[in-house]
Amino acid sequence: MEKPRIAAKQPEVLTLEAGTYYWCQCGRSRDQPFCDGAHQGTGIEPVEFILDETKEVALCMCKQTKTPPFCDGTHQTL
Repeated sequence: MEKPRIAAKQPEVLTLEAGTYYWCQCGRSRDQPFCDGAHQGTGIEPVEFILDETKEVALCMCKQTKTPPFCDGTHQTL
């Protein structure tokens, strides 16, 4: 399995509507922080997450979080 690429060293803060989302865990997607299928062949799969209501979220962009897909501050140590 390949290692994830760091897409950015700060989270992407977004207001998302209720629905199902797929967070890019590999760092290769051109549609960061969401999956565009670029993970094919890496052994890294996107993370599905569901929001029941409109919510502001901080999605991890460094791909090192221990709480995927949400930022846990790990980027501050990179």
